Amino acid sequence: MIQSMTGYGKSVIQLPTKKISIEIKSLNSKNLDLNTRMPSLYREKELDIRKLIATKLERGKIDFSLYMEITGEETSTQINKTVVKQYIKQLKEVVDGDETEMLKMAIRLPDAVTTERDEIDENEWSQIAKEIDNSLEKIHQYRLDEGKSLESEFFDRVKNISDLLDQVIAMDPERIEGVRERLHKGVAELKEKVDENRFEQELVFYIEKFDITEEKVRLKNHLDYFLKALKSADSNGKKLGFIGQEMGREINTIGSKSNYAPMQKLVVQMKDELEKIKEQLLNVL
Repeated sequence: MIQSMTGYGKSVIQLPTKKISIEIKSLNSKNLDLNTRMPSLYREKELDIRKLIATKLERGKIDFSLYMEITGEETSTQINKTVVKQYIKQLKEVVDGDETEMLKMAIRLPDAVTTERDEIDENEWSQIAKEIDNSLEKIHQYRLDEGKSLESEFFDRVKNISDLLDQVIAMDPERIEGVRERLHKGVAELKEKVDENRFEQELVFYIEKFDITEEKVRLKNHLDYFLKALKSADSNGKKLGFIGQEMGREINTIGSKSNYAPMQKLVVQMKDELEKIKEQLLNVL
């Protein structure tokens, strides 16, 4: 079953002194393009997170965000009282003012506040890692749901091309007869006698240049192969893209060989359907 590269997953976990929010967003991309945002406390786990995401999501432009909100009394940020007092003392030497206002100024000056480097609590991290897995499962399900919508559209588009191809096949004898009549008419207008046997040989050779039998067969096979690939267990957008390219080649060749306006109209409609398939294939994993 195919998967979309578009997805979203979010999980929130409440720990004793903090709330952790995890968000994963995914858009289409030819390769894996992963961007991570997280507090410096958890940076040492970034490589593990990247490997996990690459394994689970494979491809796409992915934004991973881990937000931390302190909800308890514990904090790693401390006021450097000695430095703040020195700042206030120096400010008093410069200007005579309200101590509260001086404190507001001093607290914003360099080294007034220090942040202690916390160590990761492994028990705490195991809970966070579990929620990361949960978010990845949510985005995976999102991709599957989007894939079902894309699959339905692909089936409809391929059926439309197949129906148009049936019309081309039904129209082909009429087209060939039209080519034959135009050639006979052209020779007649020259008002010259021709060797009928030689003319028929040349006619057969000329008509063979407009024969689209092989293209019709190959296009039919490509359509069947595309549907078979859609039903496979794996989602392979690149493979479907290659099949789409082959379909395009056959449709283009039919158009260039047709030399018949009604058939060329059908070819234009097939190209339009295929273009819509190609646009959506850009979003298939």
